[in-house]
Amino acid sequence: MHPLPQHVPLIATLRGDHPENIYHGSVAVVQANGRIISRMGDMQTPMFTRSALKPFQAMPLVAGFAEPYNLSDADVALLCASHNGEAAHSSRASSLLKRAGCTEADLLCGTHLPYYYSTNNLPAPDKGSYGRLQHNCSGKHAGMLMLARALGEPTDTYTQREHRVQSVVRDSVAYFSGIAREQLVVGIDGCSVPNYALPLPALALAYAKLTSTSPDPIYGDAPNRIFQSMAQHGALVSGLGRNDLALNRAGAGDWIAKFGADGVQTIASRSRQTAIAVKIADGNLPMLMWIVITVLSQLGWMTDTARHALKAYIPGPLKNVAGIVVGETVPVFQMP
Repeated sequence: MHPLPQHVPLIATLRGDHPENIYHGSVAVVQANGRIISRMGDMQTPMFTRSALKPFQAMPLVAGFAEPYNLSDADVALLCASHNGEAAHSSRASSLLKRAGCTEADLLCGTHLPYYYSTNNLPAPDKGSYGRLQHNCSGKHAGMLMLARALGEPTDTYTQREHRVQSVVRDSVAYFSGIAREQLVVGIDGCSVPNYALPLPALALAYAKLTSTSPDPIYGDAPNRIFQSMAQHGALVSGLGRNDLALNRAGAGDWIAKFGADGVQTIASRSRQTAIAVKIADGNLPMLMWIVITVLSQLGWMTDTARHALKAYIPGPLKNVAGIVVGETVPVFQMP
């Protein structure tokens, strides 16, 4: 087993004035030039990026084949999405598949209850009413099928590590993160494609590089295109009730936000050409958002618009079942 990350305490719940539960994690804030401007916790250990990797998995398709496939900004946003499985998401995924000459049956992501229901505390529908198109990664997988077609490669094995689609994705991840291709730590994601673990500064650097409006020497306008698509179409990147949509709205066009399963959150600011990467050790989503909001506040990124968009995610007093206030949830860190 690889060494465990050396996370630090970031959030504590207090019962009275005494700490009860401690939530550990790490935070990296990096500029597009590679300078780490603030940090907390582990900056060395690779941590799985999960769905935070999606812009860089979409990068080869957007860079090389956006025009032949007539990709709109909304299409590009869905390529990068961990979506709710709402009608707007599944219909666009279906459209992408048709352009590749593929169908829902070609998606190898599997099927799960659409996030729309679990996120918004709605009763689950019958299993027969949803399928692979409603999988949160259907846009990413549709994009990989499109890339396989464009490269003249098989579509039935596109998830396999040795497939050319996954090879060019690996090149993209290495390029934007600054981690050599052969040094990337690889695992298999929940949707069955390879996923990479990166030190948090490398993940933040990759997102910071998306903020430039100048053409990239290798990927041309694709980084800029991906940023503007995610910024303009936050509802396609996630959906109703999702943290990423709240963070997108908080940024008022200047931020893109991308969540990764099990406690990863990234935010990139175009005006600052700076990105934040956060990992909470236990994957706790409400505590992750409280960490992110605290980081944004301490860095001076919070505007009135942002405060309004994120106020629902700030934890209130801890109460027992009788409604008596018994404690609170507090940050226990200060970004240097």
